[in-house]
Amino acid sequence: MRTTVEIDDAHRAELLKLAAERGEKGFSSLIREALDLYMAQHRARREAVGHALALQGSFSAEDGDALETSVAQLREKWR
Repeated sequence: MRTTVEIDDAHRAELLKLAAERGEKGFSSLIREALDLYMAQHRARREAVGHALALQGSFSAEDGDALETSVAQLREKWR
C-alpha cells in the first residue's frame, strides 16, 4: 500500500545512503523493516507490562521493598 509520510531532510539522506549501501534505489524496504521492528518492540513491551501487572500482589511487602530498592539502584547507574 502506498502512503505519504513526512520526514526531514536528514532522515531522507540517511535512508537513501543506507539503501544505496544495500544496492537499493529507494528506501521503502528500510521503512518496512523499521516498522516491523517498532511494532515487535511495542508488542514485547506491552506483553512485559502485562506480565508485570499479573504479578501485582504476589510479593510480600519485604520482597517488594527489596525489589524497589534494587531497581532504584540500577536506575542510578544508568545515568
